[in-house]
Amino acid sequence: MAVIMDVDPRCRENNSAHHTKDIDQERLIVRRGQPFSISVQCSESLHRDHHLALVLHLGKRGEKAIKVEKERGSKEGWRFTQEGDHNGVLLTLHSPADSVIGHYRLHVLLMTPDGRVSEKNEKIDFHLLFNPWCKDDAVHLSEEKLLQEYIMNEHGMIYTGSWHSIRSIPWHYGQFEDHVMDICFEILDNSNDALRNPEKDMEHRWDPVYVSRIISAMVNSNGDRGVLEGRWHEPYSDGVPPNRWNGSVPILQKWSRGRARPVKYGQCWVYAAVACTVLRCLGIPTRNITNFSSAHDTDGNLSVDFLVNEKLESLDTRGKSDSSWNFHCWVESWMNRVDLPKGNDGWQVLDPTPQEPSDGEYCCGPCPVTAIKEGNLGVKFDAPFIFAEVNADIIRWMVRKDGQRQKLSVDQNSVGRNISTKSPFSDRREDITLQYKYPEGSKKEREIFEKAGRPITEPTTEREKPGKLQMTIKPTNPLFGTDFDVVIELKNNGGGEAHAQLTLLAMVETYNCIHRGEIERQTKKVSVPAYKVHKEVLRVHYNDYAKCVSDHHLIKVMALLEAQGENEPNMVVVKIPLILPELLVEIHGQAAVNIPLKASISFTNPLPVPLKRCVFTVEGAGLVSPSEVRMNGEIGPGKKVNVKLTFTPARTGARKLLVDFDSDRLKDVRGVATVFVEKHLRLY
Repeated sequence: MAVIMDVDPRCRENNSAHHTKDIDQERLIVRRGQPFSISVQCSESLHRDHHLALVLHLGKRGEKAIKVEKERGSKEGWRFTQEGDHNGVLLTLHSPADSVIGHYRLHVLLMTPDGRVSEKNEKIDFHLLFNPWCKDDAVHLSEEKLLQEYIMNEHGMIYTGSWHSIRSIPWHYGQFEDHVMDICFEILDNSNDALRNPEKDMEHRWDPVYVSRIISAMVNSNGDRGVLEGRWHEPYSDGVPPNRWNGSVPILQKWSRGRARPVKYGQCWVYAAVACTVLRCLGIPTRNITNFSSAHDTDGNLSVDFLVNEKLESLDTRGKSDSSWNFHCWVESWMNRVDLPKGNDGWQVLDPTPQEPSDGEYCCGPCPVTAIKEGNLGVKFDAPFIFAEVNADIIRWMVRKDGQRQKLSVDQNSVGRNISTKSPFSDRREDITLQYKYPEGSKKEREIFEKAGRPITEPTTEREKPGKLQMTIKPTNPLFGTDFDVVIELKNNGGGEAHAQLTLLAMVETYNCIHRGEIERQTKKVSVPAYKVHKEVLRVHYNDYAKCVSDHHLIKVMALLEAQGENEPNMVVVKIPLILPELLVEIHGQAAVNIPLKASISFTNPLPVPLKRCVFTVEGAGLVSPSEVRMNGEIGPGKKVNVKLTFTPARTGARKLLVDFDSDRLKDVRGVATVFVEKHLRLY
């Protein structure tokens, strides 16, 4: 009688065909909707009175059994075909394109003619992922170049700064690093839905809408066993400052080792990057998005209301104020929305940063980008909140001593600028603003705003009032560590001399509007002749802003102009990001797998003071595990240092070596080098 001698899952062949070989080559990892083959070796040829049968058990504990039918023309459900009639048999399994993703165990059964199990082999465990290469999968993306970026690329660029001074920082997603896939499924297993009802949760894991919403909730730790705890101000002494992270892998590993205790600390770009890692690993095409001048509308009225008193001090009359962040990061994932009417497929917004609860959970999305552009705010999930992030009007008010409010300005064009993502064709920035909204100020854009529920009001601007002073502040991009000037221009469009009082205030803010300290305040009388331009200069000194500058290196300047004989004052606000230096990272020699490679890091202290407690953090997928290089002593003003390191590449392809520098007075200085790793050293 035949006996099953061996079952070979053919991991290398299957994983290569299923684009999972970078995850693991020793374990079977396949994608749904795409066949994979296993080999069964028997002690002797199978006779007509014996045949093979397959049964799957879904989940680590085998919660659900699935019979795999031998193909007889049926295209539904799991099925298999069989080739070979000697000792060796090749079984090819076909999974439905809407199969549940997760852990499976395959039982190979040797059956007798009367249906009894003669022998059972339980050697094969495998994982099933979403399959964007399969046209019947809800996450199908047809263009291979896009799949190489939004699934396979372990490196990315995240955009920060401000709309007029955009900074790119490299990020190591590392979705194919060791154990990351297992951690992704740990995250799903620790969700509130999974803990409340594991069976029901498992049944829904076929649906990328459901899975992505769970990930949106679980990347933050608000109200669940999520990955990251947020903090938007110092101290970070009991954790890692958000700016210190270069990649997602150390965060995910720390969460897993800590048995689902949240990792400290994250902010929006860290939340988004970790979500991008998890979603790409599970097989959902995902990209990181930055929205500059991003509105946080707490009351849903599609306006961000800023209130100040006569001293220009911010007021929060409701205990939770609106805000406009210099930038805000989320992700988009690609999927069909079978739960929504036609026209809502494609990119979906997912925001894991905990801002407002959605159906009782701190998550946001998935919401179709097309719905945001067309103002279809009845579409789930969280469309009104996301629409406001890119479309809200900014209204500034002064609250007088008697409690009366006076409108200072209405700005319909500042929110939602230069919405950015990394290009799939290079490391350059791609502007996708027009995917979210019609051109600012266009008739269509205002129509959509009205459709979304806010009546159109045409504000009267200072520019439209003859005889009034028009005030502007020239954008500037100063280097951190230097003194710099802010130039305020007052233009008199009228026929007579204009007299006014000008109040200037410079302060330090975080990127999400948290006030850190006042730097400089001036109040002066100004006179501007008819049809002339008068310039005032506000000098901002390093010694003043260094005392309270945040990790975001951001200066906010407010200018209040109160002209004689006019009832309505005018206010202009600009946010000035201070430019950081860059590290020079150089690779020396050819790069090949398992061959030591040398690199050097160069850095010059740009500050007029010495830097202490200096540390370089180095990491790179397939190159080197996250590690620190600490420097002895301090780096004097204007002094240059060189750090040398050696590492051994483990995987081929274009890799990124990421380096971050931190010290007591200067943090978040970054550098990156591209390393092309060959299989073998080339001989010239």
